[in-house]
Amino acid sequence: MTSIQIKAEIDKLLGEIPEDALQSVLDLLHEIKSQPTENTRLAANIKKIMVEDRELLKRLAQ
Repeated sequence: MTSIQIKAEIDKLLGEIPEDALQSVLDLLHEIKSQPTENTRLAANIKKIMVEDRELLKRLAQ
C-alpha cells in the first residue's frame, strides 16, 4: 500500500471507532511519533499483540 492509501484507510477506520476510543488512538499516535524508529516498531508489535489478544487480556484482568 502507498502512504496515501494507508492514510485513507486510517481515516476511514477513525470514522468507525467509538468516540471513547479516539483518545487512546491519539495518545498512541503521539507516542509513536515521539519515539525513534526502532522503538516505533516495538510499539507497533505490542499494539498488534494487544489487539489480537484483546479478549484473552480482558479475561486475565478479571
